[in-house]
Amino acid sequence: MNRSEREAAARQIMERTPPAVPPDLCADAVRRGRRILRRRTAARRLLWLLMCAAALAFVVWALLARPWVEPPSETTPPLTGW
Repeated sequence: MNRSEREAAARQIMERTPPAVPPDLCADAVRRGRRILRRRTAARRLLWLLMCAAALAFVVWALLARPWVEPPSETTPPLTGW
C-alpha cells in the first residue's frame, strides 16, 4: 500500500459516521479515578505509618544500645589495691 492509498483509506475512515462513545464512559472514568485516588491515599498513609514505626524503632534501639557511648577497655585489667 503506497502513500496515496493509505491517505485515501484514512480519509474514508474519517468521513464515516463519528465513532460511537459509550454513554457510561464518563461514569466509568470517574469511578476509576476515585479508586486510583483512594489507593494512592492508602499507600501514602501506609508508607507514612511505616516510616514513623521505623523512626520509633530506631529511637528505642538507640536509647537501649547507646551506640554513642565508648565501650569499656578490655585490654588492661583495672588497677585495684594500690
